Amino acid sequence: MSKIFNALYDKYPKISNCKTDIEKAFQCLTNTYDNGGKVLICGNGGSAADSEHIVGELMKGFNLKRELSPSEKAVFSKYENGQYIANNLQKALPAISLVSQTSLITAFANDVAADMLFAQQVYGYAKKNDTLIALTTSGNSQNIINAARTAEALGCNVLSITGKGGGEIKDNSTVCIRLPAISPYEVQEYTLPLYHALCAALEERYFSD
Repeated sequence: MSKIFNALYDKYPKISNCKTDIEKAFQCLTNTYDNGGKVLICGNGGSAADSEHIVGELMKGFNLKRELSPSEKAVFSKYENGQYIANNLQKALPAISLVSQTSLITAFANDVAADMLFAQQVYGYAKKNDTLIALTTSGNSQNIINAARTAEALGCNVLSITGKGGGEIKDNSTVCIRLPAISPYEVQEYTLPLYHALCAALEERYFSD
């Protein structure tokens, strides 16, 4: 895992200034998964796309195959195509993107309050010790802040990934990674290699031989 993070710092030297918070973020995520929890993720615009991307890396093989063990495969043996099912399943790290649920999002925005749509999902899904990954390049997106405060109130961890200043969300974060950029596109350009490293390190921890 240290090789993964060292490679990140070598390729993106400015990110090394965030090293302490990145290590805390990794520990926050491992604590969640060690305790049977899940990760919820939200963001706006490009950060919404990043939310989907992160789920894709956590819920299926990223760098590793994550093959089921023989005992895990055995539970499917009663089915005619059980071997096929077992051979094509991969071990997952539970993660939910909150940006995908179009009907719920549009209904809640129309009927209640648009800046509460992620908070509502956090309230419905989150359990104590789960982690919310809150992506906001400015740190001041109100719908993300409301989701973070809801998660915090429910006893969840909040891992915020934002720009250099941290914005308002830093005050409602268990860990706030303040990337070395201010403009949204530059923050997002650092965000992708950061979460790739975190996802690769989590996969290495839980699924390597």
